[in-house]
Amino acid sequence: MNAIVRPNAGFLLSHPAHFVALGFGTGLSPLAPGTAGTLLAFPLYAVLAQRLSPELLAGAIAGLFAIGVWACGRAGRDLGAADHGSMNWDEIVAFLAVLLFTPPGLGWQAFAFLVFRAFDIAKPPPIRHVDRTVKGGLGVMLDDVIAAFYTLLVLAAAKRLLG
Repeated sequence: MNAIVRPNAGFLLSHPAHFVALGFGTGLSPLAPGTAGTLLAFPLYAVLAQRLSPELLAGAIAGLFAIGVWACGRAGRDLGAADHGSMNWDEIVAFLAVLLFTPPGLGWQAFAFLVFRAFDIAKPPPIRHVDRTVKGGLGVMLDDVIAAFYTLLVLAAAKRLLG
């Protein structure tokens, strides 16, 4: 199967897994679809955090991760590329987890966003290894979870340094 270079709205709407994996359409962004997906996590988090306790929100994020394994696995097969650049559900879910543990305030959230994007783009060890070796939807989702973990470590260190 030839890889679809740039999916379109028809692809997005042709299967529920495509709609999810492409971040409800944010993955169709011609510029930085991963960043577009990460930005989508902000309003999603605001809505979910308003309605769910932190414990239920953590459970919901775990459920969204599981959905992502399925959706990204299916969309990757249909796109002909296991981790196609238009698939950004992994960024959305991982950044939701980051926001769950980010100190309140716009400054902290902006810092978390920048740090997460840096780790997701640079892929320091073991992120790059996981990205290259863990196949299917799990691999797509897992490397961003590691980027989220690194982001939370940086946030914790910054909070400790700043008091």
